[in-house]
Amino acid sequence: MMAKVNEDFLKLAGGYLFPEIARRTRAWQEKNPGEKVLRLGIGNTTEALTPYITSEMHRKIDLLSDRSTYTGYGDEQGDTPLRVALSEMYRREYGVDLAPEEFFVSDGAKADAANIQQIFSSDSIVAVQDPAYPVYVDSNVAGGRSLGFDEESLSYKGLVYMPSNEGNGFVCTPPETQVDLIYLCFPNNPTGAVATKEQLKAFVDYAIRENAVIIYDAAYSDYIREEGYVHTIYEVEGAEKVAIEINSFSKNAGFTGVRLGWTIVPFGIASDNAPEGTVHRLWNRRQCTYFNGASNIAQSGGIAALSPKGREECRSLVDYYLENARIIKSGLEAIGIKCYGGVNSPYVWAKAPRGMKSWEFFDFLLEKAHVVVTPGSGFGGSGEGFVRVSSYGHREDVIKAIESIVEHIND
Repeated sequence: MMAKVNEDFLKLAGGYLFPEIARRTRAWQEKNPGEKVLRLGIGNTTEALTPYITSEMHRKIDLLSDRSTYTGYGDEQGDTPLRVALSEMYRREYGVDLAPEEFFVSDGAKADAANIQQIFSSDSIVAVQDPAYPVYVDSNVAGGRSLGFDEESLSYKGLVYMPSNEGNGFVCTPPETQVDLIYLCFPNNPTGAVATKEQLKAFVDYAIRENAVIIYDAAYSDYIREEGYVHTIYEVEGAEKVAIEINSFSKNAGFTGVRLGWTIVPFGIASDNAPEGTVHRLWNRRQCTYFNGASNIAQSGGIAALSPKGREECRSLVDYYLENARIIKSGLEAIGIKCYGGVNSPYVWAKAPRGMKSWEFFDFLLEKAHVVVTPGSGFGGSGEGFVRVSSYGHREDVIKAIESIVEHIND
């Protein structure tokens, strides 16, 4: 006998999207030493942490440096003051009543988005938006819910894809077949689309009817500025019985490196083989086994970010990136590139010109304009022919990048 690897991991196609972008970018830089690359690809925040939030994290560090106020491990579910602050924020801003115990603090949304599937059956049928953030797909493939990758359709066998395209405004509709888990993200990564309350109600009604569970990624909810949209799926009637929501401080407070998020698992969620309360209990059990809690320094920053002063600072930070998105979208549209998103979202979903495919346009922009974007096909088959342009960048670099694209688009 000898050790064997988990063969489900072998079903994952090629490399993960963002490391592949980094590899191609490094290769180009090696061939073009001294040339500056303008990065509008990965959704990594660039602006400094805000003053009040930073001061509160400094204060926590000072407490940790004193023996009399030092603290070590905290609760795996998160520090109580942060869970209370999250519950109060949902009640105050969204009119949603959730108990602090329904909030589980994490070190960011990505890990929970990948790990939440572990508490559901390995034979669950999974539906994902197409295109979609790769974590939803890859984690379920590694979890044994796919027969492998189909190169022609850029999709995994066994998963149910909900197309999001120009025809439906990049807001998909519920599956036509029965599924068990549904992954949704609004404002959407990568397309920047936002679903209305009525559109989300259709998914909630489906989940109630079919005994399904929705995994709802709301990491970009603070970017919603227009009326008519919800900031949490729990603003939709009945969602507390069928939806788990994942969120993060990464994109509103600039915590991409600090690492802090939360997942809401309501007590009222049931499943086909488990009564109400079981899903909540299983996630609690999973976290206590696999996770030792988020950094107490990061959590002090989270509490500060949820205060009135912190929320004001976060809004200003989000406004900065939304203005970048406006500059990107207007600049690309001025040269005839069809764009979506970029209004209630930090991402602009741009259609490649002249019938180019996603990676072809990526290579063109890198070679000619020295600009890095994200190929849409990396998010799924329906993303082919598009690129995601990120507004996360210094203003001066965003302006330079758009000016360079405008200058070289016809090369």
